[in-house]
Amino acid sequence: MYRVLYRKWRPEKFSDVIGQRHVTVTLKNEIRSGRISHAYLFTGSRGTGKTSCAKILSRAVNCLDSTDGEPCGRCANCVGIANGSILDVVEMDAASNNSVNNIRSVLDEVVFTPSDAKYRVYIIDEVHMLSPGAFNALLKTLEEPPPHVVFILATTEINKIPATILSRCQRFDFSRIDVHDIAERLTQIAQEEGVSLDSDASLLIAAVADGAMRDALSILDRCIGLSENITSGTVREATGLAGRDYLFTLGEAVIKGDVPLAINTVNTLHKASKSMSLLCEELSQHFRALMLIKTMKQAAESLIIMTRDELARAKEQAEKLDLSRIVSCIETLQSSRELMFRGGNNKIEFETCMIKLCSPRLSTDLGALLARVERLERTYAAGIPAAVTQSAEPARGEAPSPGADEAVQQEPRQTAEPSAPAKPERSAPSPGMTAAEKIAWLCAGAKPFDQWEDVLEVLKGLTRITATAFKGTTAYINGDYVLIYSDSDTVTTYLKNPTYRDKIKSALRTVTMRDLKLGPYKPPGAPAENDAEPKTKLDEFIERFSNSDIKMTVE
Repeated sequence: MYRVLYRKWRPEKFSDVIGQRHVTVTLKNEIRSGRISHAYLFTGSRGTGKTSCAKILSRAVNCLDSTDGEPCGRCANCVGIANGSILDVVEMDAASNNSVNNIRSVLDEVVFTPSDAKYRVYIIDEVHMLSPGAFNALLKTLEEPPPHVVFILATTEINKIPATILSRCQRFDFSRIDVHDIAERLTQIAQEEGVSLDSDASLLIAAVADGAMRDALSILDRCIGLSENITSGTVREATGLAGRDYLFTLGEAVIKGDVPLAINTVNTLHKASKSMSLLCEELSQHFRALMLIKTMKQAAESLIIMTRDELARAKEQAEKLDLSRIVSCIETLQSSRELMFRGGNNKIEFETCMIKLCSPRLSTDLGALLARVERLERTYAAGIPAAVTQSAEPARGEAPSPGADEAVQQEPRQTAEPSAPAKPERSAPSPGMTAAEKIAWLCAGAKPFDQWEDVLEVLKGLTRITATAFKGTTAYINGDYVLIYSDSDTVTTYLKNPTYRDKIKSALRTVTMRDLKLGPYKPPGAPAENDAEPKTKLDEFIERFSNSDIKMTVE
């Protein structure tokens, strides 16, 4: 009968265990010196060698011809324990035998001396699954064990083990196996199995295995079922992973903000039966690589599993993105993957995630906001005005109304290169224009101000009352002027008030990194101020009173 690779190549000696030297060296020294503990606790992630070391330890403590702490594998005890004929070594799965009665049946046998071996060894796998009553039943025996008994407990969730159990065991923490160690071991096994495994494929399998040797061997087994000439393409086909080209295409879509390219790429991968959750994880790993390149430069190459060509492409993409933007992308991808595991349509969730990545404005998380602030700071430091929608030529002239600033000063602009033909300048307002005519002149060349919603969000933090008053308004921009349109008289009142106007200008400065001036927007065809309804006697009285030297004191 065919034996799967992870069973066929299970370590038989401590020297065969990969990536756990801190554990195997200590265990061999204890066996060689005869300082064998009554209880061991092996903890770590799956596939790192906990159960394998427990089996090796059970043979080593009972070996009749141990050499340097290793089991010989040839004596009667080693052979009997390996084939299961010696019943003094008991392996128990706590996931299915977790009751008090199961533990009591084991403890009833503990008092008897071993029949064939030196020690009675009890290997309890997934020990964290034991019930509280079972732990209590085991506690007394661990505290005062018979001299011929060794308990080996293994778990992946050390946090679920009671402190009373932890304090009575000798604990060993198994770490995730290094990617290069897994790849090297896979290459050796592939040679023994008579299959071809290129270096890129072995590294990809090791990366997907995430530090678990057993998972790596299972993936290799699947790849051998597809082809005996295993390449990185074979690995991706066997595991349902997206190719690197797709990842770079999606990364380029994020850099350019190209939503159609991102959605079309996702749709192509979905039609090819690619797992959306795995694709999300791979894209997250891709942005992690960009993050390491951005922060660690050359040292990052040892932490990134890529070919030379892929590494060069990754460096190009990293140069085009801010570090805060990369971190924001990783956080968005991780959040999206969590939502996938909760249920729902994975394709829709990943498409939504890609739209957020391509359009940072849609993301409201802290990382996205920091990325936007960093972009504004960079452009400001470079002397480039922040990106706002504005007319080709700035307007000149004085403030068009009492609600606007009193003067407009033309900011210095970069002149065109000498070889470029000069563009005809748009005619400026004549000095004799009335305020209404200047407003009309500004409004005629104004364009929608796309960042107005961002300004209102910042304004809400400065003064919620003002932000509420301007909610639902529309803004336009012409040169250095932001012109606000609203049918409400309240908005006009707030624009005329210097306190509120300064708050709005402060919010504009925060968003655009520019000092902009305010004014009202009059749609083309709207009646001018001169055509408005005649002033009432009360209005005339207030106007005369405000122009006089009379002062009133209100108590």
